[in-house]
Amino acid sequence: MVYFVGAGSGAPDLITVRGQRLLSGADVVIYAGSLVNPELLKSVKVGCALYDSAKMTLEQVIQTMERAEEKNLMTVRLHTGDPSLYGAVREQMDALRRRQIPFAVCPGVSSFQAAAAALQCEYTLPGVSQTVILTRCPGRTPVPEKESLALLASHRASMVLFLSAGRTEQVMRELIHGGYPPDTPAAICYHLGFPDEKRICCRLDSLSRCAQENGIHKTALLLVGGFLGDTYDRSKLYDPGFSTGYRSADPAAHLHEDGGSDSTEAHPLP
Repeated sequence: MVYFVGAGSGAPDLITVRGQRLLSGADVVIYAGSLVNPELLKSVKVGCALYDSAKMTLEQVIQTMERAEEKNLMTVRLHTGDPSLYGAVREQMDALRRRQIPFAVCPGVSSFQAAAAALQCEYTLPGVSQTVILTRCPGRTPVPEKESLALLASHRASMVLFLSAGRTEQVMRELIHGGYPPDTPAAICYHLGFPDEKRICCRLDSLSRCAQENGIHKTALLLVGGFLGDTYDRSKLYDPGFSTGYRSADPAAHLHEDGGSDSTEAHPLP
């Protein structure tokens, strides 16, 4: 059996409980050595065979899985973040299907989620954006023409760019050309979850300069959008004047700027 496991973003304790259980029980671990925190590998059992996929081709990865399956061994394919994002995981799963090798997927905490946690922000702010675009800048490998950064920028949604830290000048130019104002809030999140993590907040039109000044050209996420600013609407979810399936609206509620209300009482602590 093969398990694709999301290792989480950087810090070893961001792996899920299920992921940790699978990792500690594996006979074979094929890990993304360029990104997965090596501290995670200290939890494997004695005798577990370790393979760094950064030095392997797809064919070598599948052959390793196939040999393990022939010996009735359990394999963990350890991907950084969540396997479903830029993990080249579909081609591996299809190869296993063709060989009738059973597999399952254990999700992980993606770096785009870790970035929001580190910056203490919310991608889906009422009145600002209800859409998150996860994408990357074209480089040695292209992106579909219909997904060019300029076209995506026309939505002015919350945007997170993977694999683009080495092309910040191009990112900045295309996003501004596509519709984001030059003063749109932006952020660079480098090596999230590692001891040398960096978080740099700036304007979109200074994105490239900030990356250069901080020596960042890889292993970083670029975040762009009004969600990084300070202006947004209050959510209706907890508005005392808004009815839900669990409570009725209070027409007498008067909200303060801090979100408090004159007419509702706080629930007492147990």
